Amino acid sequence: MKILSIETSCDETAVSIVEAEGGIESPSFKILGNALFSQVNRHREYGGVYPMLAKREHIKNLPPLLASVLKQAGMDKTKRPDIDIIGVTSGPGLEPALWVGISFAENLAKLWDIPVVPINHMEGHICSVLINETNEFSISNFQFSNRIQFPALALLISGGHTELVSMKDWGKYEVIGQTCDDAVGEAFDKVARMLGLPYPGGPEISKLAEYARENNLPRVAKLPRPMIHSDNFNFSFSGLKTAVLYYIRDKFNKDHTKMSFEEKADLAREFEDAVVDVLLHKTERVILETNTKTLIVAGGVIANKKIRQTFTELVEKYPDLILKIPTNSLATDNSLMIAAATYFNVILNPKILDEQTKIIANGNLRL
Repeated sequence: MKILSIETSCDETAVSIVEAEGGIESPSFKILGNALFSQVNRHREYGGVYPMLAKREHIKNLPPLLASVLKQAGMDKTKRPDIDIIGVTSGPGLEPALWVGISFAENLAKLWDIPVVPINHMEGHICSVLINETNEFSISNFQFSNRIQFPALALLISGGHTELVSMKDWGKYEVIGQTCDDAVGEAFDKVARMLGLPYPGGPEISKLAEYARENNLPRVAKLPRPMIHSDNFNFSFSGLKTAVLYYIRDKFNKDHTKMSFEEKADLAREFEDAVVDVLLHKTERVILETNTKTLIVAGGVIANKKIRQTFTELVEKYPDLILKIPTNSLATDNSLMIAAATYFNVILNPKILDEQTKIIANGNLRL
């Protein structure tokens, strides 16, 4: 089964062609073509993703990316390519951006007479951990490995989402915990702005925090760990963000320019530690209360070095627990994960190929 996959949920435009086989028990995927364009430099001046700009960039980027992956796959762009299915992200995400990918996919489907399948972006992040690559983005070295043992637990952390998802099997998901306000990545970006750091703020916060740890800076800043002891698995990061705001207000008269580099590094470390403490505590509670065999941690924020290290150390306490984390290059939004999710959706429900309906962009789509 050859799959053309398209991802335009936010500010990454991505297109891939993947050959999949093996079924649900032992899937294998050969990457025939893969292309991704990040718009981060275009949005930096806005301090975040500007939806209508993202939409225009997707419109501009999709045709050359498609041409690139067709060329990589050795397919003639002037003829109907040897593709069986098109998979496209339908949500969640920015609806203006989602519509571009959907319209592009549906036009190709009509032109080539190929069925198109809508894919949940968050399921894509879950599937991203199946990619085992020897050399990142070296097509000949891509290989997917289905090593998930069920029941599994997925912690999905990104700029727009923070969710704990219980997985009984592929396609059987239950969100058992989620953020009540800000997502993790959103909180990182907002705190970065308070400290006068450039967008995207997450990596900038992490650099400062790492400097504080490496140089063993005195721990001066103290921040709360919101909802860490609540009787549910939900999260809240808005209060933590506000605590940072008050700290800067009270200690530096609301002016981050009065902070030294070391003071910013100390605050960044305390903020990052607070986030990690809450994520870890909630996740470990679920593991202890259930028969979790596989822990999946995915989404853009898993590129954070401290978070990756913390969850790697967690599973060392539980020898029977499998940890699955995507490589940094696949932690971001990408179309390879959409191809994997497309394959599973078709295998689990082959009727979707015959029940073609108009795909609707849903910015708030849930698993």
